[in-house]
Formats: sequence, structure tokens, C-alpha cells
Amino acid sequence: MDMVIDRIEEALDIELQKNDAALIECVMEDIGFSHGIPVLAFTIYKCLLNRKYLTTEKTTVFDRLLKIFNSAIQDRDDDNQMAYWLANASTLLFLIQKSLRPPPPTLLLGKVEERFRSVNLAEDALKIVQQVEAKNPALVFEQQLTEYVEKVYGIICDNLKIKLGPLLSLCINQAPPKSKGVSISEISVGKDSRFNYWQGILNHLNTLLNTLKENSVPSIIIQKIFAQIFSCINMELFNSLLRGQEWCTISNGEYMKAGLAELEHWCILVKEMYAGSAWDKLKHIRQAIGFLTIDEKRMLTYDKFSNDLCPILSRQQLYLLWTLYWGDNSDGRVSSNVMSSLRILMKKDSDDASSNSFLLDDNSRIPFSVDDLSTSLQEKDFANVEPALLQVSKYGAFRFLYN
Repeated sequence: MDMVIDRIEEALDIELQKNDAALIECVMEDIGFSHGIPVLAFTIYKCLLNRKYLTTEKTTVFDRLLKIFNSAIQDRDDDNQMAYWLANASTLLFLIQKSLRPPPPTLLLGKVEERFRSVNLAEDALKIVQQVEAKNPALVFEQQLTEYVEKVYGIICDNLKIKLGPLLSLCINQAPPKSKGVSISEISVGKDSRFNYWQGILNHLNTLLNTLKENSVPSIIIQKIFAQIFSCINMELFNSLLRGQEWCTISNGEYMKAGLAELEHWCILVKEMYAGSAWDKLKHIRQAIGFLTIDEKRMLTYDKFSNDLCPILSRQQLYLLWTLYWGDNSDGRVSSNVMSSLRILMKKDSDDASSNSFLLDDNSRIPFSVDDLSTSLQEKDFANVEPALLQVSKYGAFRFLYN
């Protein structure tokens, strides 16, 4: 009997090894996308369900998957590769989390179905997602996959920041000198070569957007990527204004205003589906530029400045901006009464250490939750998931996975 048990265990081990090998072979193939669906993510998920990896007490398949995932993103400069794995990993994570989460506490089956529909999944997606009682290996894999998605997301954001850094620096350093007034009508591609740096920024934004769309990255993640990038642009441009009087001028304001207009136009073109809240992330620099370019500053009251024109700027930032602008003789300045009112308010704030910072911090990292994917994944054509999986199952390892 002991020999029989040993033979059975050996046979089971061989079967498990075949399962693992087939899944690993599947992951290493470039499956691509079908109707905007990351086929690899759904294939892995189906295999994890069919082979009961999510409910097993012991398996090495998750470690092997993560090893492949991590080796695939060693070339951090390859945005196309990063986008491919971000799309598949985030979708796989979404599917696994929906499987591992317990149903909502209710006695009515109809309410359970309604709960699933509240995350905006199509009926065909509901058929694919199955609730399971996950064991420790699957729970650990879920956490590791979450960290992986956040890592790839961060790499893509950092790559674009690196590319935009020199262009933003050129935009700042090539701004019109104080002695030369330049109207916004004179600043355009073909008329002012300095504006080509702004065009370079737009080119990078478009290149990344196309890469993300081609790799079917969920739109909610695309929105958060560009929100983070625009937060970085906001910080760099706003802090540059506070470097000295030569930057706080009307001519520089008009130059920056023209560049910001192009960024706003870009957000309108790509629509909210991809731009999300990116334009709102430029509030500091937009309001500062609004101050520099507005006429008849002397006629405005403090309340007009703080409540209408520059509501997001702190009193310290307003004071520094007004002080630096004081040396610009080409336009009216803030009235002495307004400056006096601001000094009094700042004196009251002097004990508040948190209010003493003029510059913006580099806190542009925009986190995202896997729950956010629910909104985005409703846009996927889930009706094509099963046909796509059936199509790839005809080849190689996939035949074994679906038997």
C-alpha cells in the first residue's frame, strides 16, 4: 500500500509540474491583445482557476510567474514593454482580487449580483470571475502583484519625467528677458523658436499616450500617469518663477501662458478619458501666470487676489510673488494697502512652521487603487474575451491549459 501511495504522489507531482510548465510557457509567449483585451492576463487567470492554483496550500507557480514578470521589465527605458506588462499585470490583479474578495454580506442572491454589477463589469466578465477561498500562496501573490503594478506604473511616470526635465528647463531658461516685451500673439511655432520646447513636451506626451493605448493600459491608470506628470510640470514651472525678479515679468508670464494654453489644448484633444484631472494639477502655475498677466493690479483688493485670482496660493507664496514682481516697471504693481494687509496676515501665521515654505515639494506621486480599475474595465469589450481565449488555446501550451 505504501508503494501505491508513493506512485500516486509521484504521478500527481508529475502532473503538477506539467501544469506549471505549460503556464510558464504561456507567460513567456507574446500573445498580444484582442479587441483591447490583454489576452495574457485572462489566460493566466483562467489557468489559475482551472488548475486550482488559487486554492492550493503549496505551489511554486506564483514565484515562477513573478520571476518572469520582473525579468520582463529589466529594460526600464522600454516604455512599450513597460506598458504591455502594466496592462496585463493590472488586469490580472483586478481579476484575482475580485475572486479573492468575499461576497457582500446579504441574504439575497439578487443583491450579490447587483453588487458585482456595481463595479460595472459586463456579463461576460462576470462569467469569467469566480469567487474562491484563497489559500496563503494566492494571498501572498496578490500582494506581490500589487507591488509589481505600482512599480511598473512608477517606472513609466519616472521615464517621462526624465524626458521632460531638460525641455522644462529650456522652457524656463529661454523665457523672454525682462527688457523685451513679447505679446502672446507673437509666441507660436514658426514665429518664436523658443516655443518649440513646448512642442517637444507635447510630442513626448503624445508618444507615451499612444504607447499606453496600443498596449490597452486601463484608462484610469493612464489618467493617473498624466495627473502625476502634470503635477511635476506644475512644480517645476511654479518654483522657477520664484527664483528672482527676472522671471516674474509680464513677458515671461505671456510666454508661460502660451505654453500652458498648448497643454490645455492637448487635454481637450485627448479628452477626459485619458487626460483625467491633469489640467487641474497645474493650478499653482496657472494662477501665478494669471497674476503676472492681469492688467491694473493696483486696482485689485486682497480679497480679489486671495479668493478669485490666486485662491490656491499660500500667503507666503503670494507675498514672494508680489515682492519679486515689484521690480517690473512695465505694468502697475500691487497696491501698498494690499501688501500691508498681507504682511499683517503673514505675521499672524509666523508661528505656523508649515506655512513658511514658498516652494512646492516634489509630492507629485499620484497613487491608484485596484478598485479604480472597475471604472475603466467597463469600457473593455468583454464580449470578446472568450473568443480570444478560445483562439489562442489552439496553439502550443494553451491546448494543455484548457484541457
